[in-house]
Amino acid sequence: MTRILIVDDDYLVRDMLARLMRRARYEVDTAEDGSRALSLHRDNPFDLVITDILMPEKEGLETITEFRKSFPRVKIIAISGGGRLGPVGYLKMAALLGADRTFSKPVDTAQLLGAVEELAAPPPLKSTSASGSTPASPGQ
Repeated sequence: MTRILIVDDDYLVRDMLARLMRRARYEVDTAEDGSRALSLHRDNPFDLVITDILMPEKEGLETITEFRKSFPRVKIIAISGGGRLGPVGYLKMAALLGADRTFSKPVDTAQLLGAVEELAAPPPLKSTSASGSTPASPGQ
């Protein structure tokens, strides 16, 4: 089962996203800031992290940077509602730092679930044969 960590200092947003992901049958944990998120991930790694950008303690851009440095395989979705740069500026920075997807708040839940499904899907299997030839059809 895909494990998702939701990181947001706003309890209502954190709770709403957690309930949404649980209804979609994902295993979910939450953290109120980046420091707690990194600690939880070190103890029991997650497949996907959904993180807010503007948070106290350790904000989202720093959190994304640390995840990419220490845990490069984890998938990251960044969300933001604004700030001095507005959500677009922060989300562009998040993408440059390694976020796989970005969303402005309020988040379109259908689009978010679609991104989670896409990022949580196992990579396609590559079919190769030792000889490099195409496998024969049955009966040939």
